[in-house]
Amino acid sequence: MKLLILGGTVFVGRALTDAALAHGHQVTHFNRGKSAPADERIETLNGDRTEAASLRKAFGERRWDAVIDTSGYMPQVVRRSAEALRGKVSRYLFVSTISAYAGFGAEGFDEDSPLSPAPDPLPEVYDAALYGPLKTGCEAVVREIYGDRVTIVRPGLIVGPNDPTDRFTYWPARVANGGTVLAPGRRERLVQFIDVRDLAEWMVYLLEKDVAGTFIATGPRKPITMGELLDTCRTVAGLDTRFEWMPDAALLEAKVAPWKEMPLWIPESDPTMHGLMGASIARALAQGLKFRPVAQTVADTLAWANKRPADHVWKAGITPERERELLKLL
Repeated sequence: MKLLILGGTVFVGRALTDAALAHGHQVTHFNRGKSAPADERIETLNGDRTEAASLRKAFGERRWDAVIDTSGYMPQVVRRSAEALRGKVSRYLFVSTISAYAGFGAEGFDEDSPLSPAPDPLPEVYDAALYGPLKTGCEAVVREIYGDRVTIVRPGLIVGPNDPTDRFTYWPARVANGGTVLAPGRRERLVQFIDVRDLAEWMVYLLEKDVAGTFIATGPRKPITMGELLDTCRTVAGLDTRFEWMPDAALLEAKVAPWKEMPLWIPESDPTMHGLMGASIARALAQGLKFRPVAQTVADTLAWANKRPADHVWKAGITPERERELLKLL
């Protein structure tokens, strides 16, 4: 296949490129060339997707079997790229998010659960607080233009090597540092995430099979608890790291920021958010989604993290000083 990736150089796009090339496909990137150096293995078209003229100039009379949109966040911007590619691609795969859902009940949710409505009017500049609703609007635009030639993938937390967010990487790295680790909530609390490489392999597979539809993409296949994840981190690290579990109420009283200071933690008392880790993946499994062992994801993520500069500024995770303060409260 000839594949066009809008973006392509950072995390998901990078993993997609690796997967597509490994399957023998021809890959083209379209991006501004600002987030990362161009991938020398493939062709890169430079341009600004916010400008219709830039899109037309870059795409010209080219044709691709499919486009994978990894960088669409604003409906009006997605509309420009979708319209510019009309007649140039056979399928449009849009990478959305489970944050597009209107809420997450304790019983979980699936592809048919209600979505947050798109903002009306649309903001002129991107607002991270509207991430989910804006993705809803993006999905609607792509469906409007491409109809049944659309594939929508709604990932949960994406993890693994090259993750720029540190939202999962914090745990393998912190456990590998040894000592006593502050762990959030209950050991038995379920968590969900998907290795970026598994996600990428599966999206390429969907395009190879020309699969239409909407799919939640998270994992692992067998539900895993936070305790099991941290135990896996400890096994991979080969240390006798201890875990001290702080209840939700104590974390909230100490004003620990969910997800930011304590990645993968959302208070179970939050009636709208704690079900975020309860997504059904039955539809994706039926369409061939597969997972590598969690231990492999942890080991590979840790190996990658250890190669980063020693002065890397962590974007998520509690500081050692704050962790020590909270451990004294237990």
